[in-house]
Amino acid sequence: MAELDWDDLKHFLALSRLGSVRAAADKLGVSHSTVARRIDAFEKRLGVRLFDRSPSGYAITAAGEEVLQVAEQIETEIHGMERRIAGRDQQLGGDIRVTMVDVLCTHLLMPHLAEFSRLYPDIALEVMTAHDIGFDTLDLSKREADVALRFTQKPPDQLIGKCLGNLYCAAYASTEYVQRHDFDKGTAVRWIDCVKRGDYPAWVKNSDYPHIPVKGAFQSLLLQFEAAKAGMGIGMLPCFLGDPEPTLQRLPPGVARPSYDLWLLTHTDMRTTARLRVFSEFIANAVFSHKALLEGRSV
Repeated sequence: MAELDWDDLKHFLALSRLGSVRAAADKLGVSHSTVARRIDAFEKRLGVRLFDRSPSGYAITAAGEEVLQVAEQIETEIHGMERRIAGRDQQLGGDIRVTMVDVLCTHLLMPHLAEFSRLYPDIALEVMTAHDIGFDTLDLSKREADVALRFTQKPPDQLIGKCLGNLYCAAYASTEYVQRHDFDKGTAVRWIDCVKRGDYPAWVKNSDYPHIPVKGAFQSLLLQFEAAKAGMGIGMLPCFLGDPEPTLQRLPPGVARPSYDLWLLTHTDMRTTARLRVFSEFIANAVFSHKALLEGRSV
């Protein structure tokens, strides 16, 4: 193992976890041929076959499982070292990788991110987005991101941070859609959901309109928001999206209800990094300034 390099292990780990050259290449941001070539070279260097190849993908062998245990230990040590070194950085310069759901960035925090960049021109923000609440999978322990603004009820134990407040949601539809339909009868009326999971999922049954079915799946909050604006149905949307939009209105009884807590998170090893402390305090204050909107009290 002493002659191996970290790039070999990264390609091996990606392929062992994802099972296909295409998926591993997409994860690593390289070509398919690069992954296949590096795995072949890795196997020749070790003198063992790490994967069985088949039309359905790559299956790890018994020898590969042994290498996987060592590779994961090395990965943990390398990421830990990177975090500890970065945590000593006291300069108000460098990169900050931030992850959040896309609509939180586009419809609430973008002006604040622009202001932060003006105040701290030597800090470069790299913003990565998930498409829906609860689907942010970037791993802060592996430094895939430095800071996360994440809607969750239970943040991971290895992360530190604070709860910035609660996200409230309500049922919205376009004014034109409301005028055209009888919501009490439910005839030709539909909910819009993020995924297709039956006509009457639990959240519909717990809503004020349990008799109205789901007849549309749009796999991001931003798409659901646009679909509701276009008159395709009813969306259960965050109030910070629905309330400011003039083409949408809350459906009776118009009550906003709490859904997820919004947490500002970073890894414990990064808590002493000056640029992360400054950014965390800045963005927390930005979120606090929109407390009434997030809780549906701005209407």
